[in-house]
Amino acid sequence: MAAFTSRILMIRPACFGFNPQTAASNAFQKNPGIADADIQRLALREFDDMVALLHRAGIQVEVIADTPEPCKPDAVFPNNWISFHEQGEVVIYPMMAVNRRLEKRKDMLELLKQRGYQITKLIDLSAYETQGKFLEGTGSMVLDRSNGIIYACLSDRTDADLLQIIAHTFSYQQVSFHASDEQHHPIYHTNVMMAIGNQLAVVCAEAIKDEQEKQYVMERLHAHHQMVVEITMAQMHQYAGNVLYLVNQQAEPVIVMSATAYSSLTAIQRKQLESCGQLVLPHIPVIEQTGGGSVRCMIAELFLPYHRPAA
Repeated sequence: MAAFTSRILMIRPACFGFNPQTAASNAFQKNPGIADADIQRLALREFDDMVALLHRAGIQVEVIADTPEPCKPDAVFPNNWISFHEQGEVVIYPMMAVNRRLEKRKDMLELLKQRGYQITKLIDLSAYETQGKFLEGTGSMVLDRSNGIIYACLSDRTDADLLQIIAHTFSYQQVSFHASDEQHHPIYHTNVMMAIGNQLAVVCAEAIKDEQEKQYVMERLHAHHQMVVEITMAQMHQYAGNVLYLVNQQAEPVIVMSATAYSSLTAIQRKQLESCGQLVLPHIPVIEQTGGGSVRCMIAELFLPYHRPAA
């Protein structure tokens, strides 16, 4: 099983902005109070700069442009509605916010096929939206692909029954738990508080209030990872848990986290991460503050079989 990839999908935003439909369950979002056109312009610059950094690090970025109509303020975060798997499976997930459901574009699958990616099976869970059940992709689930484990913080956006469906489909074990911030707001997505690398894991353990759940999560992390970096609640709010481990085209490890997240780390934590791979540190404050997500949310990993298309 391929645990890490050098190929990713990113969606270049056409209508980025503050989404009031997600704000109630995302305590990370902040209304910037500036003109929509300025938000979009700044977000585009941040996006393009991030893509350039990833290319320079040896990551193959498949950029697909968002469509301007209908307006989709969170289209820059594709990992919530789609995931790609190594046998050619694609999963489309049920989204809580009605306007985020507009992000699901099956035409993107055709574009990926034209670029050489093979898709053998589509698993569309969108019908669960009518039942009020949601599972927002690799935002809701942090996948330890090496060890076949799903870590998931249960919330309004992460349904236990749907988690079981994914675990059964891909033969994963589940480690589910509950987590909240200092104001007792549930952590809306697991990937803002936890990340999994090769021999590395990052976690905000203090967000897991139940001691038995916390002990179980930490035991599983320590059992499979030589280095477990614990971040504080304050660091979590600076997106220090929203980290993605990739490999470049020379199979060298690459760790992607935002400049905001990196600046929140201690010297010891920085050395721990630097010992595990090349760091790529995009500067994306407008996307982070307005959208309530960071670099990991902007990346959908491509594990699909790939054959270079004929020239």
